[in-house]
Amino acid sequence: MTNTDHNTLKNQARTAGFLFLVWIITGLFGLMYIPAKINMQGEAADIGRNILANELLFRTGVVVDLAGTAVWILMVLVFYRMFRQVNDFQAKLLVAFVLVQIPAVITTDACNMLALVLFKGETLKTFELAQRQELAAVFLKINTSVTLVLEFFWGLWLLPLAVLTYQSRFLPRFLGAWLFVNGLAYLVLCFTGILFPAYRETVYKVAFPVFFGEMALMLWLVVKGAKDNGLRIKKHEYEN
Repeated sequence: MTNTDHNTLKNQARTAGFLFLVWIITGLFGLMYIPAKINMQGEAADIGRNILANELLFRTGVVVDLAGTAVWILMVLVFYRMFRQVNDFQAKLLVAFVLVQIPAVITTDACNMLALVLFKGETLKTFELAQRQELAAVFLKINTSVTLVLEFFWGLWLLPLAVLTYQSRFLPRFLGAWLFVNGLAYLVLCFTGILFPAYRETVYKVAFPVFFGEMALMLWLVVKGAKDNGLRIKKHEYEN
């Protein structure tokens, strides 16, 4: 690999890392900050009041989620360019497991907006208030179910990323191993939530440290980029 090739690789790694950082921040905003500020548990009427009292924040959550989804697509495309010389099939698999999730993510955002207009009484005006509130709560519950199903793909996309990281030689192998376990943990969490929902919280608490694999990769890419020993990889391994 020439110095130019390696500089390109390091730039791709840093770009992927910063996109990864933005994606994680947007994800934490939706998964942790919004629920902490807007209580969406309990009776439908209470949920409606909480959302309407924080309407701008609720709408902001939808915007941030859509922006994060766009960043995720860009990030995985950078990953593809960075890893395709390592294993083209695994790199394509990585992209596929991400892109298949996008329609579901967009659907959840649409459900959130529909729930909002129902709570505000801007549609189905012939329905009773309680009926609109219950229907709105159903759309929010759909999001919970979709998230549970998406955990399966959250695990799947990490498996090819783990293999690529492990095989790359320009990233530490321990990150690849960590990502692989991280992906398996998501799969176990998903299946537990579907088959044995009463034990899901227990499984999550036990596996919690494993879920920092993505964070570890992101920090490595932002701080270190690609390792210098990637220069020793044979040139023919980086040809299309």
